[in-house]
Amino acid sequence: MTKPLRHVFVCSQQRPPNHPRGSCAAAGASPLLQAFWAELQKRQAYEQIAITYSGCLGPCDGGPNVLVYPEGVLYRGVTPADVAEVFDRHLEGGEVVERLRADAALW
Repeated sequence: MTKPLRHVFVCSQQRPPNHPRGSCAAAGASPLLQAFWAELQKRQAYEQIAITYSGCLGPCDGGPNVLVYPEGVLYRGVTPADVAEVFDRHLEGGEVVERLRADAALW
């Protein structure tokens, strides 16, 4: 496998129900992760993009959170409906999807 151009981390942190910090798992991380993997497969972008599930990325209350490297961009509240846009604009196009980007005070 070659080194990917971009690496996507999808927070899949799971906490007990009603935990004060919330959790990305409870906010829909599993379907989101599945959508990223499906889009990766659809585009056959295995050599350019890596998708990995992760533990907590920090600001749990606005999840699911998605972190993209090498830019270090944190997206919040991402849904499966956003995945194609993230691929088109950021992962393949190099343009940050500002409407999903975490506030600078958080990240």
